Amino acid sequence: MKILSKKGYKVLVARNGILALQSVLSSRPDLILLDIMMPNMSGYEVCEHLKSNKQTHDIPIIFMSASDELFNKVKAFSVGGVDYITKPFQTEEVLARVKTHLTIHYLQRDLEKRNAELDAFAHTVAHDLKNPISAMITSISMLIDYCSDVDDTDIKELLFILLEGGKNAARIIDEILLLAGTGRGNVILEPLDMANIISKVKKLIKPMIDEYHGIIVHPSTWATALGHAPWIEQVWINYISNALKYGGHPPHIQLGFTAQVDGTISFWVRDNGSGLSHESQATLFKEFTRLDKVKAEGYGLGLSIARRIVEKLGGEVGVKSEIGKSSVFYFTLPQTSTLLTPPLQGEGSKIPLSYG
Repeated sequence: MKILSKKGYKVLVARNGILALQSVLSSRPDLILLDIMMPNMSGYEVCEHLKSNKQTHDIPIIFMSASDELFNKVKAFSVGGVDYITKPFQTEEVLARVKTHLTIHYLQRDLEKRNAELDAFAHTVAHDLKNPISAMITSISMLIDYCSDVDDTDIKELLFILLEGGKNAARIIDEILLLAGTGRGNVILEPLDMANIISKVKKLIKPMIDEYHGIIVHPSTWATALGHAPWIEQVWINYISNALKYGGHPPHIQLGFTAQVDGTISFWVRDNGSGLSHESQATLFKEFTRLDKVKAEGYGLGLSIARRIVEKLGGEVGVKSEIGKSSVFYFTLPQTSTLLTPPLQGEGSKIPLSYG
């Protein structure tokens, strides 16, 4: 298998069937080249064992056979093989078949992951839409059935529920459309006017800021990063909204940025809440998960979208937090060659993305 090693593939060799089974379980290869004739057990038997094991059943197996061996092609495919090569090997043929089946394997694995994400997404959307719509239906029914028997205060309360339910449903739909947009094509990265983006975000969520009596402190000037303004606007909305809902009472929120040594800029939101456990932090940005234990309704869909947006723009997301201390949610973006005037850290950024 020197021809594969020379092309950069990592190759492990097992001299018999038993060692082959042990090696596959411990190393989980992406593809197996399997001889028909081996000591202890035949290649057919090895393949049957691998295909009956949930841990190894999806690994593609290419059978190898000498030209003078009795090779049953039908049996090779029936036990789970995806292809076969006869000796003496032609280098180009071996490399082509290996590359083809690795590509198919990777595509299948990615498709399975996407399907799992789609199932989780559908479940989350159904759950998120059900609550506001149910509240709206209940309120409408009460207004219709009992309108003559309720006073103005009760009517206003029901109308407020309808209004909030409509807003929540519209927000979920906007998030769905935004998530769909991140999966299509490429975007052109442009210098971001972060001061203008923050000003717009504050206007958009002003009713929420007023409702929670939130105080937001941020720099007057910002470093210039590269990104896509409409998407970054949504990331800030998500981060700040979560800080308002799940931070301190009343929420005191700091926004800032820090230039990193790797050429990126870290933008962050620091709340004055009670912090998150390491277990909660590990699941925050995963696809469509919820943190019911910390009453973080709405985190799952919003933060998974934020992660997708930032990764699409070449950055990364994260959170630094400890129980009993505030949380810092951050995202990084590539910076332009020229930053705004010093300092390279925004107001409040002398509080780094770590503790100690």
